[in-house]
Amino acid sequence: QVQLVESGGGLVQAGGSLRLSCAASGSTFSGYIMGWFRQAPGKEREFVAGIIWSDGRTDYAGSVKGRFTISRRSAKNTVDLQMISLKPEDTAVYYCAAVWNRYSRTPRRRDEYDYWGQGTQVTVSS
Repeated sequence: QVQLVESGGGLVQAGGSLRLSCAASGSTFSGYIMGWFRQAPGKEREFVAGIIWSDGRTDYAGSVKGRFTISRRSAKNTVDLQMISLKPEDTAVYYCAAVWNRYSRTPRRRDEYDYWGQGTQVTVSS
C-alpha cells in the first residue's frame, strides 16, 4: 500500500522560503510520477509541479515556474518542493501525489493521480 506523508509546511512572510518534503513508502518508486498540488480555501485543487522519478524530468505550473523546484532523493524515497519568493497567493494546503508512470507526459489533473498524502498547510503573510 502506497503511503505519502508531507511535512515542512508553516507560516512564512512574503518573499520567504519553505521546503516541503513527501516521504513515500509501500512501493518501489522508480516507476512512478510524483506530483505536488495545492488547494486554497474555496478553490479547486491545482497542479503545482511534477517529477518523473526514473529520469528526473520536471514540469511546473506557470504560476510557480522559476520560484519552486521539485526534486527527488531516491535513497530516502522522498520528493521535495523547494519554494522561494513566496507570495500570499501561494497560501494553500499542499498535497503530494503519486501515480504509476503510464503517461507520455507529466499528468496535471487531480484525477490522473492514484495516491495522495494528507496535506500540509502553507501560509504566506503579506
